[in-house]
Amino acid sequence: MNRRDLLILGGAAVAWPLAARAQAQGMPVIGFLAPALPVLYASRLEGLRQGLSGKGLIEGHGVAFEYRWAEGHYDRVPALAADLIARKVDLIVAAGVQAAQTTKAATSTIPTVFVLGDDPVADGLVANLARPGGNLTGVTFLFTELMPKLLDLLCELVPGAKLIGLLLNPNNPQTGRVSSLVEAAARAKGVQLLVLEAGTEAEIDAALASVAQSHAGGLVVGADPFFGSRSEQVAALASRVAVPAIYDARSYVDAGGLISYGADDSTAYRQAGVYAARILKGEKPSDLPIQQPTTYELVINLKAAKALGLTVPPSLLARADEVIE
Repeated sequence: MNRRDLLILGGAAVAWPLAARAQAQGMPVIGFLAPALPVLYASRLEGLRQGLSGKGLIEGHGVAFEYRWAEGHYDRVPALAADLIARKVDLIVAAGVQAAQTTKAATSTIPTVFVLGDDPVADGLVANLARPGGNLTGVTFLFTELMPKLLDLLCELVPGAKLIGLLLNPNNPQTGRVSSLVEAAARAKGVQLLVLEAGTEAEIDAALASVAQSHAGGLVVGADPFFGSRSEQVAALASRVAVPAIYDARSYVDAGGLISYGADDSTAYRQAGVYAARILKGEKPSDLPIQQPTTYELVINLKAAKALGLTVPPSLLARADEVIE
């Protein structure tokens, strides 16, 4: 095993004694499994810790963590999940549908709290939203089902667009489903859809260049941890090629992007922390209903709109939760 493999496993040679020591001291250990880079999860982890601390569990004082990061490489997730299970962590927090599905397939005993953007019933993770059954529960954004809404908002912003790009990660297990949903929405609106795929930084560059060369009137960026961890790159490229783009998270708009619509990540992870604490204190995942966001946030960057020569319709401005000027 080379040095990079050790880093990917979260410092396995060091982490094992730390986990064993925490458990020997009677301190439960939570395994955190994510497909992306740690930088994407700063606010999410803060939300998770807040949920735990609200129930009396503070990291390092009452609960310990084992972190595993796939760094955007979905093929590494199974090995990382297996590593956490081998270390006999007391609970796993799974970020994303693949992490949840991998954990479900690998263990029926370790409780798992997931946070994902898909329908956990359709994905085979739980029996139903009210009573999940089994050893999994969690929070869903339903981002996959939300993607056609992003297309609607973009068409409202650029009503003259006849061709819209859709950027997806081919390594994401939900890519086919997202593509089908957005294609159906595009047909209903009489808009042609140009589907582009990118699984590396170079492919992101190439995809944005293709959008510009095709003279697409706009771009929908798929909800994906790989894209999210590179929000500055994606937003900067969209600006450079002068293509109006819509995103699922405000991090893109904070980085200079045009418009975003989605749920607040930190709130979802706070709820996941509450669930993790309740399970560690004795409740069963099967009895905890799947949580869903009650509000979604529309953020518009007027400075970016001006640079693109766009006039944001008053109907959109009136519905925006935040307007950046």
